[in-house]
Amino acid sequence: MKYSSIPLAQTVVAQCKKNGISNIVISPGSRNAPLTISFSEDSFFTCYSIVDERCAAFFALGMAQNLKKPVAVVCTSGSALLNYYPAVTEAFYSEIPLVVISADRPSYKIDVGDGQTIRQDDVFHRHIGYSANLKQDVSHATDRILRYRPQWLEDKEINALQEQIQGFNDVELQRALQVAQQEFLPIHINVPFEEPLYNFVDEATVSPISDFLPEKKRCAIALDSFKEIWRNASRKMVLVGVNDPDLVEQGLLDALASDPSVMVFTECTSNLHHPNFFNSIDALVAPIELSENKGALFRSLQPEILLTFGGLIVSKKIKAFLREYGPKYHWHVGEKRANDTFFCLDSHIKRPINSVLSEFYSEHNYQESTYFAFWNTIRLGYLEKRTTYLKQVPFSDFTVFNSVLSHIPGKYQLQLANSSTVRYAQLFDIDESVQVFCNRGTSGIDGSTSTAIGASMYNKNPTLLITGDLSFFYDSNALWNNYIRKDFRIILVNNSGGGIFRILPGKEDSENFERFFETKHELNASALCKMFGFDYRSAADDTSLQEGLTGFFEGSETPILLEIHTPRLLNNKILMDYFHFIS
Repeated sequence: MKYSSIPLAQTVVAQCKKNGISNIVISPGSRNAPLTISFSEDSFFTCYSIVDERCAAFFALGMAQNLKKPVAVVCTSGSALLNYYPAVTEAFYSEIPLVVISADRPSYKIDVGDGQTIRQDDVFHRHIGYSANLKQDVSHATDRILRYRPQWLEDKEINALQEQIQGFNDVELQRALQVAQQEFLPIHINVPFEEPLYNFVDEATVSPISDFLPEKKRCAIALDSFKEIWRNASRKMVLVGVNDPDLVEQGLLDALASDPSVMVFTECTSNLHHPNFFNSIDALVAPIELSENKGALFRSLQPEILLTFGGLIVSKKIKAFLREYGPKYHWHVGEKRANDTFFCLDSHIKRPINSVLSEFYSEHNYQESTYFAFWNTIRLGYLEKRTTYLKQVPFSDFTVFNSVLSHIPGKYQLQLANSSTVRYAQLFDIDESVQVFCNRGTSGIDGSTSTAIGASMYNKNPTLLITGDLSFFYDSNALWNNYIRKDFRIILVNNSGGGIFRILPGKEDSENFERFFETKHELNASALCKMFGFDYRSAADDTSLQEGLTGFFEGSETPILLEIHTPRLLNNKILMDYFHFIS
């Protein structure tokens, strides 16, 4: 087996190995050659080569999202590292353990006009769990250090100084990797290398320390006072954001669903299902906004207790409602971050949700209330009206999402792009065996395709990505990837621009609006599919859509993309009219 001759490269790789980080996504470069040699020559690691660093980072993020454990990305020096930033921020806000390893030039070559150099240390400092800025070896390329930084070595014995540097780097690596594994946050490891970079040895020359730092202890918060308040409240709202599948015990979901004083609001990214849950929040809130009696209705909906768990919320309407009609108590349950999304958070219960609900419903005593019954009657009426509306509206984004979501086979992994895509998905039912994911940490359109491909790597089930045209074309380099499974599927809803801008306040039909907001275009994905080896299908009406979906999810020799062209000028009207119709 080959090892880089540079001790620091051996140390980084050995610490990743000791911490079980086996998936390494590498973007080709020269400065990171010592890492590439050491990772790729060790059979413990599975290495992936992805040229575009932004795509590489989102690919690794998707893999870490699916595996629930750290995945590393490795790049060369300079601007390559900055291309990781969108994925780093997504990982930070979504609590995904992305391990960023950047090769760097020696510090004495920064800001002197040397090529491919930037200030890499602490470059992610506002959006990172830990930054480890490692020290350059003095036992490697000592002649260059003597030339450029002789003061580092003055009156010091080389081996003793190298031993100090080795100890510092080991501790920093352990601290960083502990944050990734225990806090589920991204970390950045910056690794300075001096040339020569490509020399290797057949035996490791360093033995990194392997003593793990102690795990941080968590104190369980007592629930007695919370239980009393919960038991006596007659209007309780449970609102669930991004949530891993199968996280909450079914018996506890049943208990919530049986409580007449509880309304459970879920989103498709919550991965929670029950017939009594309100899984289309906007379809309940939007009609109230349009009502002449909206003040009284909102006060009737206003909860005494708001209990939240999971990650970020998609619905802007529920955010606006709870900020205006805030609860008396807002408790967030979870061992990590608690966001004051509604500006009324008063308690962060740092315990697993199963633990909290188990105590709340240990006696199965329910408070008498009409809270659920009243609003459930309204919800069921809206569902009936949705069925009626679908029968009378023409082909559009609205009808496409209803049709596509109803065709997804059971036990699929569904990856949703942001903007219009995830919002339309919120309006319809999705089979409860389908696992739903979306990059809601920063809610950006960048990286959706790359994330989906990465997430598909180790999932036993096939993956479907539903994406809009801007998101797809923005991340088209994601298809420049040698690891796309044959059963990977993409449904591209192409409405010829940023359709979501047509439903936002301030929209106007003008040339400037079409150019700078909506970004009107006439692109299609057929040439991209041909270049990257996808089977391409297209649809532009109900008949061709049904034909395109026929056999779409069956086995194939290549991945398949179905591009659905919808009417740009009609989509927003049909969506807005839907809320008026059901109200």
